[in-house]
Amino acid sequence: MSDTIDYGTLMHNAMRSLIRRVLSDVSDGGLPGMHHFFITFDTRHPEAKLADWLKERYPSEMTIVIQHWFEDLQVNDDGFCVTLNFGDAPEKLCVPYDSIKTFVDPSVEFGLRFETSEDDDDFEDDDTQEPEELPSESREPTSQKHEADVVSLDQFRK
Repeated sequence: MSDTIDYGTLMHNAMRSLIRRVLSDVSDGGLPGMHHFFITFDTRHPEAKLADWLKERYPSEMTIVIQHWFEDLQVNDDGFCVTLNFGDAPEKLCVPYDSIKTFVDPSVEFGLRFETSEDDDDFEDDDTQEPEELPSESREPTSQKHEADVVSLDQFRK
């Protein structure tokens, strides 16, 4: 038994459980209202599965948008898989929860950031890796797109 409680790990697990629950609900009933998600993940994660051309284009991280066009959202205990459309080329992606760096739902100004050892410069205690809420901007609906968007989340970073 450890001398301390690892709150950072406990928070990460709780936040990943929240993401799993939200995606599971969307898988069962679709996206309610104006909800949509920007999910940034580490494409180098050993369990992340994406087409070779996407790995080449996004060698370290990728942001996907789950909004207008997505199919076959499958959610399990370790991650989720979804088919997205990249310029009329449907591609299946599998994203482990451990690879997620940010999860944002701008429709309700909700966001999570999972700090990693690469981001430790922002923390005094290098062992603490806590998720934090991210600000986001409400967006007016745009014309119905039928392909996935890969976007920069720099506006959400502190």
